[in-house]
Amino acid sequence: MSDAPPAGAASTVLSRETRARLVEAATRAFAAHGVRNASLLDITRQAGQRNRGAVHYHFGSRTGLLIAVLDQHVDFLGVRERELLAFARTRPDDDLASAVEAIVRPTTELAATGWSGRCFLVIVADLIAEEETAALAAVSETLVRSGGVEVYELIEQRLPPLPGELREERLALMTAFVLRAVADRARALDEDVEAGRLRRPQLDDERFVANLVAMTVAMLRAPA
Repeated sequence: MSDAPPAGAASTVLSRETRARLVEAATRAFAAHGVRNASLLDITRQAGQRNRGAVHYHFGSRTGLLIAVLDQHVDFLGVRERELLAFARTRPDDDLASAVEAIVRPTTELAATGWSGRCFLVIVADLIAEEETAALAAVSETLVRSGGVEVYELIEQRLPPLPGELREERLALMTAFVLRAVADRARALDEDVEAGRLRRPQLDDERFVANLVAMTVAMLRAPA
């Protein structure tokens, strides 16, 4: 009697492995080149697939592949951001720092998990900067699971009075600033470890979070 798995089971395992390789290649490519500019053909090749239509076969479209990339980490952020949001809501109405920390700390923790988490942050920053989430409802629905929408609502409530356009500009800049700062720090630490060097002293995680929160709050409260 053969110990080989049924043909259908083997095919399912192979399909999962192919999807995983495509998601890994896309995560790197979307972070390096942008969601719009990354070549699906290059992603397919990097994943070791000969079928040029592998992305469409497994994910339906570029957007479907992007959602699979985002799905890797949105639930982690969702849990941590909502935990910190619950604490921030217990603070006084003018405590902007606790609301900002609900964004900064989870992203710092995510970046520390490895290259995939850092790529995720870069991709999200690019999507928000290019307003892609507004154009792609499915992507927006995925990011809502991260808890960020609720955190941003609290941040907006605690901002000083600002004209509408200036308020939106500051929130957009805050997002790009925080996500890039966290991802770049984690990448620099990794590169220094791999090369056996230290370019400049790095703050430990707690001081990094505290400093980034303070800088972000100062940016949001700058005189209009």
